[in-house]
Amino acid sequence: MLSRFFYHLKRELGFSRKESRGFLLVVPVLAFLAFTPQIVQKMRTNSDSEVENHVKFLVDSLTEKGFVLVDSPYPIQVPSDTSSFSNAGLKRIPFSEADSITLQVVPGIGPGLASRIIKFERALGGFNHPEQLNDIYGLKPEVANRIWEYFEFDGKIRNQIPINSIDVAELAKHPYVSYGQAKVLVAYRNQHGDFAGPEDLMKIKIFEKEWVEKLSPYLAF
Repeated sequence: MLSRFFYHLKRELGFSRKESRGFLLVVPVLAFLAFTPQIVQKMRTNSDSEVENHVKFLVDSLTEKGFVLVDSPYPIQVPSDTSSFSNAGLKRIPFSEADSITLQVVPGIGPGLASRIIKFERALGGFNHPEQLNDIYGLKPEVANRIWEYFEFDGKIRNQIPINSIDVAELAKHPYVSYGQAKVLVAYRNQHGDFAGPEDLMKIKIFEKEWVEKLSPYLAF
């Protein structure tokens, strides 16, 4: 069949056998180039559709969390770079009500970083001070500060550590307590009795005052 094709090329177009083979290789390339614009357009359409669906999902999630979308009296130009979005038209909600979806409204925070922030906040039991965001690995200071342009800091501590009954393994799960520190705390409690307050932790000479003050709001005596 291939020989017949080469024969017709030689008869009709005067191609040699070598030229016929070259022509046979060029045809698929030309066909691909001919359909490239349609392929690229389809890819762009699919990409735009995915972005639109993601934006709709974020808007719905923000509305459910209490954000109120309002009309701006000024025309808003939507930038092509989502990292430059502003918080115009959004009512701030308490940070304690934020989740990994609503946090993505903040420029510079994607799904991975948003999940890390929420996981850290949940492990703490709630933020006691805005600067605790600086304890989160990978969260740049400028992005951390930007969060408070979109959320109200309400300083709610939801869960406290029952320091006089908790065991070593559970205590070490708190972001501010290492396994070694947990062992020392429990051993001291077992030897000297229950802690009456943060001042009792200062009796353990290896602990620094700054660390005790940082941990104290999360302790229930």
